[in-house]
Parts: sequence; C-alpha cells; structure tokens
Amino acid sequence: MKKIYPDAATALDGLLFDGMFIAAGGFGLCGIPELLLQAIKEAGTKDLTFASNNAGVDDFGIGILLQTRQVKKMISSYVGENAEFMRQYLSGELELEFNPQGTLAERMRAGGCGIPGFYTKTGVGTVIAEGKEHKDFNGETYIMEHGIFADLAIVKAWKADDTGNLIFRKTARNFNPPAAMCGKVCIAEVEEIVPRGSLDPDAIHLPGIYVHRIIQGDHEKRIEQRTTRKKESA
Repeated sequence: MKKIYPDAATALDGLLFDGMFIAAGGFGLCGIPELLLQAIKEAGTKDLTFASNNAGVDDFGIGILLQTRQVKKMISSYVGENAEFMRQYLSGELELEFNPQGTLAERMRAGGCGIPGFYTKTGVGTVIAEGKEHKDFNGETYIMEHGIFADLAIVKAWKADDTGNLIFRKTARNFNPPAAMCGKVCIAEVEEIVPRGSLDPDAIHLPGIYVHRIIQGDHEKRIEQRTTRKKESA
C-alpha cells in the first residue's frame, strides 16, 4: 500500500468531516503537526473535538483552528499559553475536558492497544474524579478512565521510511507515539523520508503498522518561551 502523499491536503482527502474526533501529537510548540493543522483550517472542517496535550498558541498549532471557530471541544492537559482558548472557554464558546498529562497519554495508548478503560489513582478526590466510576484495590481507591479512540490521528516525526516506520527527534517524541496509535487513520508529517531498510530497527520509535499516510515538508522551528540572562559585565 502506497503511504507517501505529495502534501497535507492530499493526505487528508476523504478523511475529514464535520464533528470528527482528532488526536494530535505535540507538546507546547514541540512536535506539532503544523502542516496538517493548516490544511484542516483551509478545508473548513468544523465542530471538531481535539485530544491534544495543549492547544498551541494563538497563531500556531491548534490555535489557528480556534481563531476560525472550527474547534468545539478540547481534551487537554495544559492551555495556559493560548489567550483565545481561555477567552472561548470562559465565555462558554468552547467545551473543555481537563486530563492530567499522564492520564491523557495513557488514554491514547490504551485506545491504540484496544483497551476500552483502565483504573488510575491520579485525580482521586479532585474534580477530575467527578462522575467517574470508583473502585478499591488493596485498600486504595482508583477511578476509571476511558481509552481514546479517535477518527483521525495527526503527528509530526523527524524521519520515516516508505512503510511508515517513524523516528521522533528528542522531545518531539512526547505525545506523538500514543496519539498516532489511537486514530482509526494516522497521518504523519515528517522532515525526511529515507529509503526502506535504512532505519536501524532498534531506533524506530513507532512501527509503520500504525501509520497510514505520510507527507514530507518544511517545518517552522519556533521557541515557545525564550529565556535568556543578561550578559555579565567584564
């Protein structure tokens, strides 16, 4: 099966529909599938639910879809860098389901493994646990969390071969592997596509069985928070 597509719009062709559920990789501005997000914006698909660690910033990442009111609900861990996100949430325009980061990652991984639910101690006794099933194991209380099963997964990787084996660069690995696993269809945008057999099998972070379509493109290298110190005087 041919997995390489010429661009993001072509790779998304036939997959997008209003009201769909998308899992997106990335953490802050690191490892964001920016080309695919831009193509979704241009397609005009609306009423989207996103499972993503965060919503980017106002003009980058999922933030560009918030600007155009294409997102109905976010399932996220951190939203503090996006002013438009906060405005929409506080005004009741956007639904938000908060998840601890580890829980969100495990919900994605569970979905990718076909696991419908699991128990965790994280969130017990907080608002996170409200309305969720509680169960005691060995005298400790746990809450039930559901696996995430998305219509589409979009991720960003460093290298791929034509079968979809992926390598992520440093911290861009973050949420990308579990996000890729939990989508019915997964599209990966990558910086480089290499010949089959050239990737060290022990270095592959995500096997190609999870990846259905691949695009290659140029990516913007943004820094979310630039922190410097004053140059010391001689």
